[in-house]
Amino acid sequence: MAVRENALRSAAVTESSYVPAIEETGRGWVVEVHGEVVAFAVGNKVTGNIWALFVRPEHEGRGYGQRLHEVMLSWLFSQGVERAWLSTDPGTRAQRFYERAGWQYVGVLPSGEAAYEYPYDGAF
Repeated sequence: MAVRENALRSAAVTESSYVPAIEETGRGWVVEVHGEVVAFAVGNKVTGNIWALFVRPEHEGRGYGQRLHEVMLSWLFSQGVERAWLSTDPGTRAQRFYERAGWQYVGVLPSGEAAYEYPYDGAF
């Protein structure tokens, strides 16, 4: 919840909701600095959804998000996902990050979020 943009909106983010997401239907990764988690990502191998990729504001610009992004996509594609997808608030740094990383804009969701896809092209 420390991020400046795209904060997770659901008040229902509890251990019972995220443990299956990182142990059964997907996987999660963290970046630790001096024993503190400063970035994390969660991807779902069943749906191909990138549920989260966040970096604490004071640790931005150090490549942690890019590294998590690469590891997460590599893992998803190794699990047979053919098309990863995500949504993000429009006009944010996250949107620009994903576009620079090669994500393809596919439209606006009813929530107002921008939807993106990343098809597997054998590169990961």
